[in-house]
Amino acid sequence: MFYTLTCPNCKVLEQMINSVLPNYSSRFEFKRVLAGSPMGYIRTLKLGIHSVPTLLIDGKIEFRGVPTREQLIDKLNNYTKSINYERN
Repeated sequence: MFYTLTCPNCKVLEQMINSVLPNYSSRFEFKRVLAGSPMGYIRTLKLGIHSVPTLLIDGKIEFRGVPTREQLIDKLNNYTKSINYERN
């Protein structure tokens, strides 16, 4: 998740992610990237991120802004199903 320190929506998304991810055991790893830091800024430029919060899954931008809880869960479920399908 790309975030900034003063972004209220970033805090909302982080809380949502922290409440949802325990249901997925170790399938996902939550990482935060401060968009205003030197390295974060370079990564935002490379990925074309112009607003925060921006959530990536497997290096792909999935949400710009705060999704609903249901949208986040659906996306994680779909991603989990695709991984399981590829393994079988």
